[in-house]
Amino acid sequence: MATSSRPDQPPRRSGGSSTAPLHAESVLGGRTDPGTSGVPAMGPGVEPAGFEETTQALAPAVGPWADSLGRAGSRAAQTLLVAAVLVGLVWVLLQIKVVVIAAMVALILASAVGPVVKWLERKGWSNLLATLAAFLGILLLLGGVITGIVFTVRAQWETLTSQASEGWNELQRLVQSGPIPVDTASVDAAVRQATDFVTSGSFAGSALSGLSAAATFVTGLVLMIVILFFFLKDAEKMWNFTLRWFRGERRAKLAESIDRGAQVLGGYVRGTALVALIDAVFIGVGLLIVGVPLALPLAVLVFVTAFIPVVGATLAGIIAALVALVTNGPIEALIVVGIIVLVNQIEGNILQPIIMGRTLSLHALMVLLALTIGTLIGGIFGAILAVPYTAVAWAVIQIWSSRYQVGDDPVLGQDPVNPKDRVESKATMAERWKYQRMRYQQALGGRFGATERDAVRQDDSTDDDAPQSAGRSTGSGESARKP
Repeated sequence: MATSSRPDQPPRRSGGSSTAPLHAESVLGGRTDPGTSGVPAMGPGVEPAGFEETTQALAPAVGPWADSLGRAGSRAAQTLLVAAVLVGLVWVLLQIKVVVIAAMVALILASAVGPVVKWLERKGWSNLLATLAAFLGILLLLGGVITGIVFTVRAQWETLTSQASEGWNELQRLVQSGPIPVDTASVDAAVRQATDFVTSGSFAGSALSGLSAAATFVTGLVLMIVILFFFLKDAEKMWNFTLRWFRGERRAKLAESIDRGAQVLGGYVRGTALVALIDAVFIGVGLLIVGVPLALPLAVLVFVTAFIPVVGATLAGIIAALVALVTNGPIEALIVVGIIVLVNQIEGNILQPIIMGRTLSLHALMVLLALTIGTLIGGIFGAILAVPYTAVAWAVIQIWSSRYQVGDDPVLGQDPVNPKDRVESKATMAERWKYQRMRYQQALGGRFGATERDAVRQDDSTDDDAPQSAGRSTGSGESARKP
């Protein structure tokens, strides 16, 4: 019995092969033969219609930027473009350097004093009263320190200048009697040139520029005080305003960046101030015991330079040793050097780990590079602010990047980053819970801040589903504005 073929079954060619492989040829535009049930006409010299155009469209585009050299050139162009943008941004910031430095100093002071404001608020103080108390306290503290420094140095200024003159003459005699021949005539000529410059009109122009710098300093100081007050008073409102532009993971990471930045800046200022005070007391007592004159101004200098990491203590030690050399002699100078070295060892091995803990979490090389770049860009303020803000940048990088592979590696070996230095280990349980709520706020049924229009729409939809009492007006009143 002959079996009838099903109408939905495709015809088969001889040999049992399906016509499905020929479908690609028909797609490419081949001509079909009516007697072959849709099979394109193939054979010697027969080319499907539109074959060349289709293959050109399907072939990958090959251009001058497709090879390895082209990709390297495109990456280089992108790098140069990003570098140009960064250079332009730095140039703009340098033009408003007074504002930038004032804001950075105010932020670092607010991070240090902010916990005091929160502590007073928990004790029942109002926000304004707590802000005023902390604000006046930090101003009185800074004003007292600066006034003490000025009066301490000014009271012994005449003694300092006379001893400096005698020390200069003594240094010249030591150089002339030393084994290394030195032409003192050139040194005297340089001194005379400096004296002539002071008595000339060019020095007056420099003095005027100094007055301009003093006016700029006063302007920045006033601006810093104003910014500091608003940072202490409205810091939470500012961060609340900033976080409301983001959602989910970005909001959580931004909130963690703000918390870790404030923690690093505040801990750095408080710890450095305490360590600087201890160093100044120890070194000042040592200078008094040795009998070095100007011990109190030198101790004040130690306190001020201690805010410059690594270099500050060394600079203050060199100045103290030079003063001891020209006033007391080489033996006393060596004793002063020993005192400076001992205090620095105590600071690095005992005071820093106990007081500051692992606030910075930066390698010593990174500290030196940040200090150098900050000094070149911002002078003395750049030297003071570069290291803490570099630590903040490192904390933010750890928060926003997850590419770093934590833990020991079988090939690379031990992880160079201490587990205590990782940013996730510095958050409290309350902060971690806050970040998790931000990440899953919408997934857990929570709603982000709604506008008044969203509230009205939600109330209207509620009225459509469940009729309310006649006494309540739909979409109006206080109930319509509740988020």
